[in-house]
Amino acid sequence: MSNTVLTLICNPAKPTLDNELAGRLSCHLDHQDFGAPDRHVLSCGVADDFFFHASIAPFELEVEVRKFLGDTPIDIVAQKSRHRRKRLLVADMDSTIIEQECIDEIADFAGRRAEISAITERAMLGELSFEAALTERVAMLKGLDVSVLEETYAKHISLTPGARTLVQTMNKFGAFTALVSGGFTFFTERIAEAAGFKSAQANELLVEGGVLTGKVRQPILGRAAKQNALLRLAGQDHLRMEETLAVGDGANDLSMLERAGLGVAFRAKPAVAEAAAARIQHGDLTALLYLQGIPQSEFIG
Repeated sequence: MSNTVLTLICNPAKPTLDNELAGRLSCHLDHQDFGAPDRHVLSCGVADDFFFHASIAPFELEVEVRKFLGDTPIDIVAQKSRHRRKRLLVADMDSTIIEQECIDEIADFAGRRAEISAITERAMLGELSFEAALTERVAMLKGLDVSVLEETYAKHISLTPGARTLVQTMNKFGAFTALVSGGFTFFTERIAEAAGFKSAQANELLVEGGVLTGKVRQPILGRAAKQNALLRLAGQDHLRMEETLAVGDGANDLSMLERAGLGVAFRAKPAVAEAAAARIQHGDLTALLYLQGIPQSEFIG
């Protein structure tokens, strides 16, 4: 049985993992005393596993592979083989499961997109308190007709490529899938249904007389709430933390990424990518299935 697995993933639209590259990498790693790995193709040209029988530090392996690949647009994740298949997925919504930041899209209707987007960016970088930043941004939406939420969802929100396949495939294998967002329930309810999540939680925008009040229901669900959701859901099913997977892109995702068995920074802010155990910059969300050793032939959706 292997001790360590290295997974290489590229953009499915630009497959670059051919036999020649895989062969050169295997030879290089063998010469660098990592041993000759066993290759398993997860998706032709898109994702490969390399299994090592020696006990290897994942970080050292990632560093060596990155040196070998240079700027080649391939994601590199090394991890221990044990508990690789996960039984719980907790996912961020904005800029992760969907391609947009919902509050930035709503801001268009208030004519304050640039101002609100700048605050969003700073909050996701960890430069501002998430709770304070959310309170400030929501206050700028005061007076908007609630109908703008539906228009925003219908015209401006899209699932990230691979999102539905990720969720549906994990559901198929018996995992619990949860959408946990610092955004708004209006959107999480719809996105959870569209992608197939089994549960969702988020903040609630307060409405009076059909217009936004500029306030959000307290307490605000931020960084701590995401971590607590991960721990609570794992506890409900008596799961070891090694059996959990979390994915996100911003500073308010860091605590749950750090506590999960595998925390994945997906096209994330630099500080988040640096802190997370795994980083996906080139692949789509099906990368999280490849990281569990699930081949494309077993995908759903």
